[in-house]
Amino acid sequence: MKFSVLSDSLEKMELTTKRLELTDILVELIKKTPTNRISKVIYLIQGKIRPNFEGVELGIAEKLVIRAISKSSGTTIKKIEADYNDDGDLGKTGANILKQKTQTTFSAETITLDRVYNTLLKISNLEGKGSQDMKMKYISSLLNDATPIESKFVLKILLGTLRLGIAENTVMDALAIAFTGKKENREIVENAYNVSSDLGKVSEVLATEGLDGILKFDTSLFSPIRPMLADRVKSEQDAIKKIENEFAAEYKLDGERAQIHKKNNEIILFSRSLENITKYYPDIVEKISNSINANEGIFEAEIVAINESTGNFLPFQELMHRRRKHKLEQAILDYPITVNFFDLLYYNGNDFLEKPYSERRKNLESIIKENNFARLIPMSIVKKEEDISEILENSINSGCEGLMLKVLNSPYRAGTRGNNWLKLKREYQNELGDSLDLVVVGAFFGRGRRTGKYGTLLLSTYNSESDTFPTICKVGTGFTDENLDQLFQILSNKVILKKNPRVESSIEADIWFEPELVLEIVASEITLSPIHKTGLDMIRKDTGFALRFPKFTGKIRTEKSVEDASVDEEVIALYKNQKKTEI
Repeated sequence: MKFSVLSDSLEKMELTTKRLELTDILVELIKKTPTNRISKVIYLIQGKIRPNFEGVELGIAEKLVIRAISKSSGTTIKKIEADYNDDGDLGKTGANILKQKTQTTFSAETITLDRVYNTLLKISNLEGKGSQDMKMKYISSLLNDATPIESKFVLKILLGTLRLGIAENTVMDALAIAFTGKKENREIVENAYNVSSDLGKVSEVLATEGLDGILKFDTSLFSPIRPMLADRVKSEQDAIKKIENEFAAEYKLDGERAQIHKKNNEIILFSRSLENITKYYPDIVEKISNSINANEGIFEAEIVAINESTGNFLPFQELMHRRRKHKLEQAILDYPITVNFFDLLYYNGNDFLEKPYSERRKNLESIIKENNFARLIPMSIVKKEEDISEILENSINSGCEGLMLKVLNSPYRAGTRGNNWLKLKREYQNELGDSLDLVVVGAFFGRGRRTGKYGTLLLSTYNSESDTFPTICKVGTGFTDENLDQLFQILSNKVILKKNPRVESSIEADIWFEPELVLEIVASEITLSPIHKTGLDMIRKDTGFALRFPKFTGKIRTEKSVEDASVDEEVIALYKNQKKTEI
């Protein structure tokens, strides 16, 4: 398969902002792709070469790419840098320069998909002395033979700047249509993805074995399962309305949710967003086997930083000190942890996903040997509102955020959100009564002391039905100078030239971002808005919802993917629960 088949499709995708058109182009591409190449195409259109949980990174710096463009084109580095400063897109810059290259290569070969993919894989594996020179040689070799359009997308993939607005949901829609002829089969495709977290593998099985192969997908060690998610409730009364029978109440801890995979003495940890986070927790790798009475298992736990002197839980942000690239050893000493188990997904060859919560919990209790390092999250069976109130108070007094309420007979529904799990958090000091996790989609330049930074951010919710990010507010309060510096640094790598096609906004931001970052926001209330798109038409025609007096809590939710952000249904539930609201 020629790489041009992929690059031509990417060019079409880049020129549209309409999701349906993106899906159609992707369907056409998938149908053109040979069966034994489909996984490579699926990875590359997402700007990666392997699934996220494998942690394969290209790690290519702009300076190295500029050197490679210079080597292939004969153009000076100074000229390339000047052109890049003008248009802000190094992939585009490289393509334009290579159109006019002075070192014309008459012996250029037609580059194949395999060659590009395998070269990128080689680049990702290079490290140590001399690796940068080798990377440059590999990149130059591709650029020497690539057409300008091919060069543009090779460079964008290398740099991690392939911003097409293609979400996982769009890919699954396209796979279902291309291989089964029915978009409705997307649910079956998604179920396979939920237990494997690998769209490349899903596409390969679908292409070779059809739906029969997809239906056989099962839990596998060291392939993370997409986590089950909870709906929010504002009060004990709301919880009782949604869960009428007796249910479990677990303490909700303010830590990092982790999926722990164990096979004998091998331990791998995955975050809520399926990132391999093992390297940040060498103390878990060293100690946790002593607390798990199982040869093989997949467990869910909350990792929480503690004050060793008092045993008190520390805020989530303290735990994030372990994510620093440097001084990890010191951070481990400064921020000791406990591992707090709450679910069992796989045990000694047996899949537990379809087993009810009560059975999973019972088995978990028999497997985990509690000590100062490893614990079971406290759990009680409750039936009435008064029971919830008492346990909630105990939870808060223990330094927790609130409660997780779980239906006893519910299976583990990977990658889904619903009423089988509810979260009831302590009330914030605001009338809204809860926080929202919102996605940063745009920004406005600051003034005064915020000159040179982003003064105000444009935030959105997540619409799971349409797989879009409708705006809900602009926020400019709650930020310290340190927050603003940190966010400017994080967001500078997510800048895009036009609004992502999945973002729904009537507001024109000064700058747009790839929707990849989640912030925790509180507000005084939710109001109807003719401007913002969250919950559009749900209460009143041509009207959505907005947050009044939104404020940043200081929490950057690095452990959450954007698809875990607050959804329209949560917003309307909070809106209806406001005492003064009349609908």
